[in-house]
Amino acid sequence: MADTYTPPKVWTWDKESGGKFASINRPIAGPTHDKDLPVGTHPFQLYSLATPNGVKVTVLFEELLAAGHSDAEYDAWLINIGDGNQFGSGFVDVNPNSKIPALLDKSGPEPIRVFESGAILLHLAEKFDAFLGNTAQRAEMLSWLFWQMGSAPYLGGGFGHFYAYAPEKWQYPIDRFAMETKRQLDVLDRNLAEREFMTGDHYTIADMAIWAWYGQLALGRLYDAGEFLDVASYANVQRWAQAIDARPAVLRGRMVNRTFGEPELQLHERHDAGDFDTQTQDKIGE
Repeated sequence: MADTYTPPKVWTWDKESGGKFASINRPIAGPTHDKDLPVGTHPFQLYSLATPNGVKVTVLFEELLAAGHSDAEYDAWLINIGDGNQFGSGFVDVNPNSKIPALLDKSGPEPIRVFESGAILLHLAEKFDAFLGNTAQRAEMLSWLFWQMGSAPYLGGGFGHFYAYAPEKWQYPIDRFAMETKRQLDVLDRNLAEREFMTGDHYTIADMAIWAWYGQLALGRLYDAGEFLDVASYANVQRWAQAIDARPAVLRGRMVNRTFGEPELQLHERHDAGDFDTQTQDKIGE
């Protein structure tokens, strides 16, 4: 970079940072406007968008239903983060961090809010005693689940931001986060060289969480960066990513709250399993 930035003694927010999401970034929390959240008829109310973090949760819901857990029925309401829906007062009540996804669990006597995608995965998996792996693998599964939660910001907010969304392509941050993203892919590839899934023979919420980010990156769906990162060279990640991608419940989970990409893969809101048959149009009045 030609110019060197000298940080001020006290940082102040006096202008937008630039880039795709500049209009919704701000250094304070809390709601920007009053807006109640809609509530449907099912035990679980999900407020989300089909970003990788959102996809984690809708994949789990669809896998639970496919496994016969009929009590896992859910309403998935669209939260358009580009329009700032996550800053409405109702959403902030469910997630004070104003990030998708957010879940309202109404299956018990009192509603329970759950926010942060990893917490939602663990909450649902424990509630239905499903996709947790066997007892001997529990600690390993939790380790990989939390690995994803700690690692993905380097991929998304780091590499993804500077490679795809920043107002200019600066070499230093792109090189720095590309190096870290490739290191993470190598971590996964080495682990998957010896295992079918992240913790062994069992498909778990750790796989769902990691696949939503790194599996989709390996399949060329994130940041248009597959060739740049040479994702095809990670053979074990490719095998694992393709196997999970082929699961019908994963395809359905990818579709929910999706407003971009191929029209046939978009289901803006999901309130019934039959919504997949009609895509979005009949159900949300578009």
